Amino acid sequence: MDFTFLASTMVILLKAVPTTLILFSLSIFFGGLLALVIVWMRVSGNRALMGFAKGYIFVFRGSPLLIQMFLVFYGLGQFGVIRYSFLWPFLREPMVCAILSLALCTAGYTAEIFRGGIRAVSPKEIEAARSIGMSGFLLVRRILAPIAFRHALPAYSTEIVLMMKSTALASLVTVWEVTGVAQRLISQTYRTMEVFLCAAIIYLALNFIILQGMALLEYSLSRHRRAIPAALKA
Repeated sequence: MDFTFLASTMVILLKAVPTTLILFSLSIFFGGLLALVIVWMRVSGNRALMGFAKGYIFVFRGSPLLIQMFLVFYGLGQFGVIRYSFLWPFLREPMVCAILSLALCTAGYTAEIFRGGIRAVSPKEIEAARSIGMSGFLLVRRILAPIAFRHALPAYSTEIVLMMKSTALASLVTVWEVTGVAQRLISQTYRTMEVFLCAAIIYLALNFIILQGMALLEYSLSRHRRAIPAALKA
């Protein structure tokens, strides 16, 4: 194996990591915000809002992300109302289309993950909070959201890792992230094994960092479960 070529390939691919991280972080951020809106609709009790949320989740969980990305990248320009609007200078950019499609997709999965976390909250805890006068936003901020997020965190960490791997699809809409640069190198050198090996190592390293960060977050949020009762200490 040519280690000199591997080293030079790794250097080239590492230069594309910032683009991958931008894709990943922005899609997770906007997808998370949209997921909060969707899950609010899902549990609102309003039939119209619940129907919209269910339809959204069904569409974006039931269709391939690649097709969604192609529809956003190639399809939005087909509509004159978009092509001649103030949004077109942004939506014609491959990076924006990739972020938009990734965010829309992850929002569908994340909304269901958050809904599962909300359903895992014990009604007794909500009743106890209401008995001491908590209601509305205060109840959500201090009781519902922290407990629901803690329950949802293991599944959400899996979704985050999947989104990191899904950024590789952005190369198909001409975004030069790690996979896109790797494919361009292969077309120039015809050394598929070495190039994709370097790309795989980069993705493994990024996902390892993400998983370690999520594990630390889960550890900090479950601190109360590790506390030793005073009676046992005595």
